[in-house]
Amino acid sequence: MLFHNTNFVEMNPPLVSIITVTYDHPEVTCQLLGSLRKITYSPIEIIVVDNASPNDDPTIIPQTFPEVHFIQSKENIGFAGGNNLGIRVAKGKYVLLLNNDTEVDPGFLEPLVAKFETDAGMGAASPKIKFFYTPDTLQFAGLSPINPYTIRSRGYGFGVIDTGQFNQDALTNFVHGAAMMVPIEVIHKVGLMAECYFLYYEELDWATRIKNAGYDLWYIHNSVVLHKESVSTGKMSPLKVYYMNRARLLYLRRNITGFPFLVAIMYQLCISIPKNAMKFLMKGESGHFKAFHKAVLWHVKTLFSKDIQSNPLF
Repeated sequence: MLFHNTNFVEMNPPLVSIITVTYDHPEVTCQLLGSLRKITYSPIEIIVVDNASPNDDPTIIPQTFPEVHFIQSKENIGFAGGNNLGIRVAKGKYVLLLNNDTEVDPGFLEPLVAKFETDAGMGAASPKIKFFYTPDTLQFAGLSPINPYTIRSRGYGFGVIDTGQFNQDALTNFVHGAAMMVPIEVIHKVGLMAECYFLYYEELDWATRIKNAGYDLWYIHNSVVLHKESVSTGKMSPLKVYYMNRARLLYLRRNITGFPFLVAIMYQLCISIPKNAMKFLMKGESGHFKAFHKAVLWHVKTLFSKDIQSNPLF
């Protein structure tokens, strides 16, 4: 079912498919949907994918918000897999992926759509993202290139007070997985998100593929989303340690080639991996150490797997 609103006066505004993936904490998803009910753009469709929540009953979502398209996965297929389920049924010209632990400004969608409608070279875009509990503080205003050896990127404006210093649209090296819009025709060209990541780095990998296909990535300053950050995984939990480190090395394997790949592997084997393992041991964080060890071991086990380089087709 579509929401309709007459505040946006453009004659034929395109349909936007908003997709969010939920894993437990259905009340958090309901808070997002409540904020989406107040937006001033139409037409939209909202697709909620439940990733086989093991503890909390997700049916409160369609009961409270019967207008959404609710999909229940039979198993937890990760961030990429859950969003891909939603993308496959999306009818919009544009797909907007929103973390379920976000809330939006009522007018956040118009600037994103307007930018895409006037620039055919755009492949993906993210809004200005602020921390929900400290809404004067920035989380995302663009990202630096990924260092090919450390496989880390730096967020522009991360953790600083928003004084308007990023109040200008700008090209960015990557978009942010908490809120990112992609035209459906771009997805047809580059494919869906790689599901081998499960959690973390999948949006960076997707953005790399979109850039490699010749498209630009943008940060849109006058679209604002508030992010509650890590409701499902926790801050530096063993789960996050496992998937973050597994994903970082996976990005390296999929996207770094030639001499930089050899240097990156040597850096990881000789410096990064020993350093991180020792850090967890020195702090007495045995759970984090086991998770980190498991992440590295996963790459040893999949060393010759062809699935590492595969991308699901749309």
